[in-house]
Amino acid sequence: MLVDPFVVGSARKIDPYRRRIANGDLLPDGTPNDGDRVEIGPTDLAFEEWAALDLTPPDMPRLRAYRLSRLLGELQRRDIGGLLMFDPLNIRYATDTTNMQLWIAHNPCRAALVTADGAVTLWDFHGGDHLSAHLPLVTDLRHGASFFYFESGSRTEEHAARFAGEVDGILRNRVGSNRRLAVDKIEIAGLRALEARGISVHPGQELTEHARRIKDDNELNAMRCAIASCEAAMAEMRVAVRPGMTEVEAWAILQHGNHIRGGEWIETRILASGPRTNPWFQECGPRIMRDGDILAFDTDLIGPYGYCADLSRTWKIGETPPTAYEKDIYKAAHDHIRENMALLAPGRSFRELMEKGQRLPEKFRAQRYGVMFHGVGLCDEYPSLRYPEDYDACGYDGVLEPGMCLCVEVYLGELGGPCGIKLEDQGVITEQGFDNLTRFPFESTFLDA
Repeated sequence: MLVDPFVVGSARKIDPYRRRIANGDLLPDGTPNDGDRVEIGPTDLAFEEWAALDLTPPDMPRLRAYRLSRLLGELQRRDIGGLLMFDPLNIRYATDTTNMQLWIAHNPCRAALVTADGAVTLWDFHGGDHLSAHLPLVTDLRHGASFFYFESGSRTEEHAARFAGEVDGILRNRVGSNRRLAVDKIEIAGLRALEARGISVHPGQELTEHARRIKDDNELNAMRCAIASCEAAMAEMRVAVRPGMTEVEAWAILQHGNHIRGGEWIETRILASGPRTNPWFQECGPRIMRDGDILAFDTDLIGPYGYCADLSRTWKIGETPPTAYEKDIYKAAHDHIRENMALLAPGRSFRELMEKGQRLPEKFRAQRYGVMFHGVGLCDEYPSLRYPEDYDACGYDGVLEPGMCLCVEVYLGELGGPCGIKLEDQGVITEQGFDNLTRFPFESTFLDA
């Protein structure tokens, strides 16, 4: 079992009124030390825990400039005049603005346009001008990117045409004759309106994914901090789970731990216990966990600074030790991610990883997880590398480079089996190989002989 549940966090009592000041009125991440500010960010608890772990918070002004430079580099390399984004995570990457991220994800009323000359135009939700006032990278603030039916109804095409006219004017003013525009995702009416103005629309998701794939040391600092906060929340859940607790109660402890440290939201609710761990992907519900149950989960947390902490662990509820069967599949899952992790190194091709990745025992293949490896940053990102038997249908090639962050994961569960095991770690490709950024321990009771 876990010997010290707070090995990845801090058990010290935190003075809730004391703020860490790095430089005058700035916090350690270079943001204003003002509790009344509009800008969101980590709490004092997070800063205290990161200091105890010897972690360096990111320099946020430098991080924002780096991410914009990555997008500009892709624009210039591809001779694209501008990048228009509706995906809220791409907007976050480009501008570091955030506004009702989940709501905006299915109500696309925010947009950002980055032109090849470095200008950034943000169309924000009405009444949200103040949310980006602290960001000097936003050079032009507007409204009117809403042309989906809930907002526009029968005037959808009219509103899309008006928006396209603004985009057209910005492109003409900023990049002149370059009529090539990359777009990550857009409503049909918007696409038609842009093309009606003679703008050549190109797929933007490839551009943004390739920009986001390389993290510098400063961006990695943000990810390390987000992972540490996630692990502290996991440790709190590990201590609290007990027979008689529902799955949703356990999940709420994890989410509480994320949010009190400045974490932002969750991608999924994948936590299951007992027979609900097989098959995988069942989200947490009202099931009451019993002594001896397996509990498995995937954090999928968007933590402080908007960075994803995508970790998976499997535990035992109560004092009943793991069965021989549970130990066998846990060890197999543990060996699987360790052996696959050993393959990660700069210069290794995606195809090679898929071909050389550890094959699952036959009895687990029918319910294999969707990927062996996937990129990670502000969320799950490029690339997505599946099992060898999936290459013909889903495989694509590329090469690992230093600064690419990857998760290595596995789910093992037999068809009709009594339970399943889920494990996952997160790390970064370095010049020498792979640095596992995950500190949360595996369960010794499953790995003991």
